Amino acid sequence: MNRDKAVGIGLLVISIVIILAYIYLTFLTPYSLMVLKITDTLIIIVVFGILAWIGYTLATTPPPKPIEEIEKEIEEELKKLEEESKQEQQRAQ
Repeated sequence: MNRDKAVGIGLLVISIVIILAYIYLTFLTPYSLMVLKITDTLIIIVVFGILAWIGYTLATTPPPKPIEEIEKEIEEELKKLEEESKQEQQRAQ
């Protein structure tokens, strides 16, 4: 059995155990309200934590250069390369 298959089977078994434990804790124990509160809290933390991270990234990332500036830089580099190739051709003759 290769490693990927073993990891896949392990994840499957762990997931099924967690699902069954959650169902048991939610429906068959007196702790069901606490389990639901904890689950809801974790979901809110994860979802809004991701949104906060996205917002922080958008707020702190500098804006990209305008396309016009990039085109000018490319044109300048092409002109330099053309001049260098002309000089090399002249030296070769």
